[in-house]
Amino acid sequence: MEALVVQQTEDAVEMHVNNDTKPSDTEQELHEEPSIESAKKVSKAQKPNTVTSKVTSTGGVVSKRKVDTKSGTDPSSIEKKSTLVRPTMSSASRTSGSVAVTRRSSTGGLPEKQPISITKRQSDETGSAGKRTTSLASDPLRKSLPEIRRSSVSSISAKPTIRQSISETQKPLPISPTVRTPRTPTSSVLSKQDSSKKIPVRSSQPSVSSIKKVASPSLDSAGSSGSVRKSIAKASPISTTRSPTVSSGSRSGGMSTSADRSSSLLGRKKVGTPESRDSRMIMLPQVEVKASDDVRLDLRGHKIRSLHGGGLNLSPNLEFVYLRDNLLSALDGIGVLKRVKVLDLSFNEFKGPGFEPLENCKALQQLYLAGNQITSLKSLPELPNLEFLSVAQNKLKSLSMASQPRLQVLAASKNKISTLKGFPYLPALEHLRVEENPILKMSHLEAASILLVGPTLKKFNDRDLSREEIAIAKRYPSNTALCIRGGWELCRPEQAVDSTFKFMLEQWKEQLPSGYLLKRASVDQPFEEDACSCHFEFETDTKEANGGVQLDLKYQWFIGEQTASNFTAISSASGETYFPKCGDIGRILKVECIPILGDTEYPAVFAISSPICPGTGIPKVIKIDVHGELIEGNKVKGYAEVAWCGGTPGKGVASWLRRRWNSSPVVIAGAEEEEYQLSLDDIDSCLVYMYTPVTEEGAKGEPQYAITDYVKAAPPSVSNVQITGDAVEGNTIRGVGEYFGGKEGPSKFEWFHEDKDTGERSFVLTGTNEYTLTKEDVGRRMAFVYVPVNFEGQEGNSMSTASQIIKQAPPKVVNMKIIGELKEGSKITVTGIVTGGTEASSRVQWFKTASSTFEGENGIEALSTSKIAKAFRIPLGAVGSYIVAKFTPMTPDGESGEPAYVICDTAVETLPPKLNFLSVTGEYSEGGVLTASYGYIGGHEGKSIYNWHLHEVDTDSGTLLPEVSGLLQYRIPKDAIGKFISFTCTPVRDDDIVGEPRTYMGQERVRPGSPRLLSLQVIGTAVEGSILNVKKKYWGGEEGESIYRWFRTSSNGTHDEINGATSSSHMLSVDDIGFFISVSCEPIRSDWARGPIVLSEQIGPIVPGPPTCQLLEFQGSLIEGARLSFIANYTGGVKGDCLYEWFKVKSNGYTQKLQDGEFLDLTINEVGDCVELVYTPVRADGLKGSPKTLVSCPVAPGEPLGVELVIPDCREGQEVVPETTYFGGQEGVGKYIWFRTKNKLHQSALLELSNNFENVDICGEALTYTPSLEDVGSYLALYWLPTRSDGKCGTPLVSNSDSPVIPALPIVENVRVKKSSSSTYHGEGEYYGGYEGASLYSWYRETDDEAIVLIGGANSKTYEVSDEDYNCRVLFGYTPVRSDSVVGELRLSEPSDVILPELPRIEMVALTGKAVEGEVLTALEVIPKSENQQLVWGKYKKVVRYQWFFSTDNESEKSFEPFPSQRSCSYKVRFEDIGRYLRCECVVTDVFGRSSEMAYAETDSVLPGVPRMDKLEIEGRGFHTNLYAVRGIYSETGRMYEANVDDVGYRLVAIYTPVRDDGTEGQPVSASTDPIAVEPDVLKEVKQKLDLGSVKFEALCDKDRSPKRVPGVGSLERRILEVNRKRIKVVKPGSKTSFPTTEIRGSYTPPFHVELFRNDQHRLRIVVDSDNEVDLMVQTRHLRDVIVLVIRGLAQRFNSTSLNTLLKIET
Repeated sequence: MEALVVQQTEDAVEMHVNNDTKPSDTEQELHEEPSIESAKKVSKAQKPNTVTSKVTSTGGVVSKRKVDTKSGTDPSSIEKKSTLVRPTMSSASRTSGSVAVTRRSSTGGLPEKQPISITKRQSDETGSAGKRTTSLASDPLRKSLPEIRRSSVSSISAKPTIRQSISETQKPLPISPTVRTPRTPTSSVLSKQDSSKKIPVRSSQPSVSSIKKVASPSLDSAGSSGSVRKSIAKASPISTTRSPTVSSGSRSGGMSTSADRSSSLLGRKKVGTPESRDSRMIMLPQVEVKASDDVRLDLRGHKIRSLHGGGLNLSPNLEFVYLRDNLLSALDGIGVLKRVKVLDLSFNEFKGPGFEPLENCKALQQLYLAGNQITSLKSLPELPNLEFLSVAQNKLKSLSMASQPRLQVLAASKNKISTLKGFPYLPALEHLRVEENPILKMSHLEAASILLVGPTLKKFNDRDLSREEIAIAKRYPSNTALCIRGGWELCRPEQAVDSTFKFMLEQWKEQLPSGYLLKRASVDQPFEEDACSCHFEFETDTKEANGGVQLDLKYQWFIGEQTASNFTAISSASGETYFPKCGDIGRILKVECIPILGDTEYPAVFAISSPICPGTGIPKVIKIDVHGELIEGNKVKGYAEVAWCGGTPGKGVASWLRRRWNSSPVVIAGAEEEEYQLSLDDIDSCLVYMYTPVTEEGAKGEPQYAITDYVKAAPPSVSNVQITGDAVEGNTIRGVGEYFGGKEGPSKFEWFHEDKDTGERSFVLTGTNEYTLTKEDVGRRMAFVYVPVNFEGQEGNSMSTASQIIKQAPPKVVNMKIIGELKEGSKITVTGIVTGGTEASSRVQWFKTASSTFEGENGIEALSTSKIAKAFRIPLGAVGSYIVAKFTPMTPDGESGEPAYVICDTAVETLPPKLNFLSVTGEYSEGGVLTASYGYIGGHEGKSIYNWHLHEVDTDSGTLLPEVSGLLQYRIPKDAIGKFISFTCTPVRDDDIVGEPRTYMGQERVRPGSPRLLSLQVIGTAVEGSILNVKKKYWGGEEGESIYRWFRTSSNGTHDEINGATSSSHMLSVDDIGFFISVSCEPIRSDWARGPIVLSEQIGPIVPGPPTCQLLEFQGSLIEGARLSFIANYTGGVKGDCLYEWFKVKSNGYTQKLQDGEFLDLTINEVGDCVELVYTPVRADGLKGSPKTLVSCPVAPGEPLGVELVIPDCREGQEVVPETTYFGGQEGVGKYIWFRTKNKLHQSALLELSNNFENVDICGEALTYTPSLEDVGSYLALYWLPTRSDGKCGTPLVSNSDSPVIPALPIVENVRVKKSSSSTYHGEGEYYGGYEGASLYSWYRETDDEAIVLIGGANSKTYEVSDEDYNCRVLFGYTPVRSDSVVGELRLSEPSDVILPELPRIEMVALTGKAVEGEVLTALEVIPKSENQQLVWGKYKKVVRYQWFFSTDNESEKSFEPFPSQRSCSYKVRFEDIGRYLRCECVVTDVFGRSSEMAYAETDSVLPGVPRMDKLEIEGRGFHTNLYAVRGIYSETGRMYEANVDDVGYRLVAIYTPVRDDGTEGQPVSASTDPIAVEPDVLKEVKQKLDLGSVKFEALCDKDRSPKRVPGVGSLERRILEVNRKRIKVVKPGSKTSFPTTEIRGSYTPPFHVELFRNDQHRLRIVVDSDNEVDLMVQTRHLRDVIVLVIRGLAQRFNSTSLNTLLKIET
């Protein structure tokens, strides 16, 4: 590599040309000069991978020119003028006396950011460069551009808006890598060119100097990167190089002098230094000459050894310090540069470490350390503003350093970097260069860099990132970057998950709890606002198990950037699940898991997630529950935890359902809120709370539900108890209340009188909530008590209330009317509403008057003085008159109200004789009186006929009741109950004319009368001991079981009920003395109808009677051994100390007193004799009554009974004599049985001993017994059946010894080993010598050399074989130990057979896959499910061998031949196998050399496969100029397809249908590309032209469209295509004989469009409308695509469509 630095006096122009570039003679002048602070924006806005230089023409229009390599240019005459300048630095004009300085390259910079300066020369100086060939439009475009006037720096600074339109059209555009097209050689080809070739670069305007735009004058502003001035970049057909830091200006505007050229030639002589050859990778900063001396220090090449040397003045105000090419080796003193922005320390003698002093340089933006001997950057501190770092050409082995938060460019080429371990966190890095380092041998280094840096990385080693490497990087897990920084070596992506986990596990293994292994550490794929869970699984290592201690896990979540770094803890996220927020999208989650064992916390392990994806927008319920106590009346609330998954949280849809036992849920109407109040209907039902999450956008999730337990009823209670109705005498008031607490049962209601002064209450009524106010209630308050009772009978707390004081209102009648037909004999009635108390027998008087209006009492005549009823039958004398009724209301106490009069409307008419009405009044109940009434009309009535009938049903003729014939009243007897009653009246006039009979049928059957008592009294003597009886007179049907309650009333009026006195009689007791006795009776009919309770008059007071014994009876059995007592019924006042005497009466009549007292214990002495009791009653005052004697029958002997049975201590060989105690008459000869038991039996077991002989031995049947050897260690039990002398047997008695029989010394015999299973052995032996205790068992291993070794830990009868026992024998050792710890002698068994594990077996072989051509058959051996086989296969399986066979053509039987090379478990069915049968045989061999039996599986006949295409894909780069090919696995390759401009923004889809040779078609498959993008060079050029807004193109027009035309024979004419933002125009150029003419002109209004020709890449058609269109041809497809996209872009803008939409670019 070569680089040349040229400095000139006035117009200093420097140029760098990469020797990899293709020679080009397209020149344009640079107009862009950003300030030094603009490095960040420039680096982001430019494409960084250019190869050739670009120069901007003075007109501001970008054009491309091709270099004619055949023009005869002498390569030796080509000179290269270049320098490497750091981007974002500005340079001003130097003084005229400055000398050119040759500079070494210092950094691995970016060539696209290298400045290019063009030395201005006269046009005749460039004439020797050779000829050039230009594109079609280059000359006209160049001529159309205006000249830019030269101006001084000061003038430009004063007018910052000059050429603003040009700068806006040349916005920095992203530039792609070197375009690999047929016209452009790749970088690999260019690199092969001779480095000694020189590329001539000439100015397109030799007389015009290069003008710059000046940045903002505030150079010391750290954030002034936004002041970058836009300039026109130079275009090249290969690539673009931007020069954001070079100022090519002139103070005086003069031309270049010969001295300038000589200095340039002088500079060109110094191109052979080794450092200059590295210019492709090393970039040096240009000295900021515009800055004043107080902020700039330039001491390059002064051989400075120390920063403390003489003449070196480091000031805190310095911002630009250039100290390269010196001898510095330490940074002591550099800390004073607190405002330095650019620090160049390249090509010194730094070795590192020792960069700590840079910590004070907080403002540092660019640091150059290239060309030193630095071996490590670990001491480099974090610099918060550092954007550029060059460490190229050092001896670094890694890039381990502190994090640099704003670093954008890191150049580290030409080092010894061999690892990425310790790679720093660089969140803003865009360019990374590591060329010429050993690490380049690492596969997928670029992918690893992408993983370490993240999405900010744009270029790697001076190239755009490879799509393949980006795709590979995406296949690695999210923790890869951390592992790489930790030293993990990159492996294949499909192995990375396991490999990184093993790597992390290796880092953690020393810090895990002892005895635990980490089996899993992962995080689910996180989605926005959705549950993301972590999974940490620890496995217990049984060899180091921490006995019984539970391992607890504690979690903490962190959020980091996209590169799995810079994690910060999430507060309150300390569970297994975390819900990512909307702002977390694209970031990485990390969860730390801290294992806690006991009280010890161990270091955390962690897992890292993939980037958080946007939510689906469909919410889902994570947890749903119902809170609240499930008791009636309570409110329960449904709670749903919802993951909104990116949607806006909405209210959701809630509903409640009720589910009864064994039925489906039913929706509860109106229950659509989260809260629900339990009601009566919910009792004994489950509630179902269903919740459907709904976002604000309307997206619904899946409904979830929660089911509660059964709802319980609340305890019964009542509230809001009140009395309704007017508190006026005669009204009926009602007590009401709101019951709550399940279904209401028979609640209790009580009415009381409440004294208005004292508040005392007296009972009035119970059993009903209604009460009719009576006269007695007037002036009092009525209290109502409500006792709630539920359906189960549970009572709640009572509630009571009181009414107002009962009032009595005066009677008054209103709204009077006369009702009835006003005809002779008709019955009329007066009605009215009586207010003011209860109406009694109000008086109604009837009058007649001749006037139709009532004029007072003077004009009326009484019709009847005896009628005072409301009903009145019109007499014959009233015919023709008006009827007047006088109504006088009366109260029950005789008080009368004001009388009221009413007159009828019409006069009374006369009628022929007949009955106008017939009715029967009265209660149809037993005892009721029915009164028949009728209205007779038709003259004077004679002797009418009356008859009463009884009917079984209302339709029969009935039975005549002769005893009441001719009577109008009938008293219902008891016999009429249940029958219908009718009355028939036949009217007869006084002249014996009979009218039509009329019958009235009762509407109901005769009811029994309401039960009631007509009288109630107590009969008897008021003396204690006498019986009082109830005498009552009952009425009301058949009497049922009426209820009696006896009451005791004291002299002070206290009224108490006598407990238990509920019959119709009561015997007076001592408790009744001094009290008055009364009884209440509630009459109850036979059908349980109840009547009112009646209380009798009191009798008494009760006086005590003489002390008397009314009843005397023995209590107890007259049997020996029983206790005999008595029952005596005493009457006669308070009982005193009565006398009780017991006598024995012998058979001869002799009497012997036994004792005094209340009881007598019978002994054997009383057996056969009688017992006499003399009872003398004594009252408390000492008065004695008459003694009463009671004699029993003879006392019987007691049942034979063994009272006590004791067995003394038992010893082997010694006789045992039991101790017995007998009861029950004279003892006879009993029965004895001795038993032997292992355990001491309890009483229940002893009693069943004679019936249950299990585990019991009979060892003797005499009174005494001598234990034998068999009894040693056992308990002895004796069964004794006591027998009386008369032979009657009693209840057996059983007893056992307190201790077992003392045993002999312990011994064991017949010790042996039995094999239980293939891996289990069992030891046995016969023990003797008492009860065996904890005998000792041991196992021994006998090897081939007959050595017997004790096996440690084997101390039970069962022994599980271990690996060490194989090929050996085992022995069982038995040391007997008695229960009292006496130890016997050890006995060993005989050795067992040689031990080997169970032979592995194959239960069967199964084939997966189909027997179809192309399918893969896989043999799977099925291991038996037994535990032994699972263990044998897991530990001792050595190898499983497979062999595949194919069937041969043998008609007699199916035979198979093996495939010679098919010995794996899988076999892919081939074409040759069609029609054959396939078999796979499988044999397993263990480590002991044993083989299992062969198992096999066979297929059916192999069928031909269905045609299909595997792995169909489309190959191509994704641009509109590329070729695309369809590739797949079958038998052929699809066709090629060449994309064009019309495909931009669309996906290409290929549909492939495979077809077999027999015509069978397979399933079509398809593949698609990504959306087709515009080729980058075309895109850049199109955007530039669209920004200009007005461009011209040169094209050819084919005027002869005849199909018979010979191509290329004089039919093409030149045209100029002019387009701008408003219209398009095709102009035919003028000639010497004609003027230019416009052939087509129009706007972009539809139907304007541009058409392409797929068969001709140089043609296009412009259609303005149906009458105006033109076909044009251009020389290249590239130019055609540019024209089409520019026209379409302007048309879209004209029609208000964005350019990005046209070019299919995401904003």
